[in-house]
Amino acid sequence: MPTDQEPTLQAPGAGLPWLENRIARILLRWKSRFGTPATFMAQFESERQRIHALIENCGDERLTRRVLIARLPGLEDSSRYWSVAMTLEHLRIVHHAFIGILTVLASEKIPSGEASTAAVKPRVDVGSGAIATYEESCDALLTCAAGIRDFKTKARYTHPWFGPMDAHCWLALSAGHMAIHRRQIERILRS
Repeated sequence: MPTDQEPTLQAPGAGLPWLENRIARILLRWKSRFGTPATFMAQFESERQRIHALIENCGDERLTRRVLIARLPGLEDSSRYWSVAMTLEHLRIVHHAFIGILTVLASEKIPSGEASTAAVKPRVDVGSGAIATYEESCDALLTCAAGIRDFKTKARYTHPWFGPMDAHCWLALSAGHMAIHRRQIERILRS
C-alpha cells in the first residue's frame, strides 16, 4: 500500500527468518545440484521477459512510487518499501556483483571482500532510467555466463545467507533472485 510515512522496517542486511533461511538454503542446493547452466539462464531470461511485460507500459509516476508490500519469501524486511525503479536498480547492482563473482570463481580464485545483502540496496531517488541500466545488466550477466566453460569450480565464495558456493550455485541463485524480485514488482504494481 502506498504510504506517506516512512515505515519502521528491519535494518538492511538483517536477513531472513531462521526457518525460511534454512528452507531456502536446501532449495538452492537442490536446484544447483540438479540444474544446468542452460536451465538457470533460461529461467533468468524467462523472468526478465516477465518483468519486461510488467513494466513496459508504466509511466514515471508508477515506476517511482514507493509502496509498502507484505514480505515475500526470500525478501528481506528492509526491501518491502521500494518502488519498481528501486527494484530494477537493486537487480542491476546484484547482476554486476554476480558478474564479478562468477568471473573470479571461474578462474578458480576467491573474490575479495565479503558478500553483503546490505551493500546491494538501491537509492531511494532512482528514476525511470533504471529500466535501461537494468536491461544492460541482464545482457552483461548473460554474456558473462555464456563465456564461462565450467561452473563447477573448486573455489567457493560465501553468501551471507547460503554459505560457501561455487560458480554453479551462484548462477542458480541469479535465476531465483530474478523470480523473487519479479514477484515483488507484481505486488508493487497491484498496490
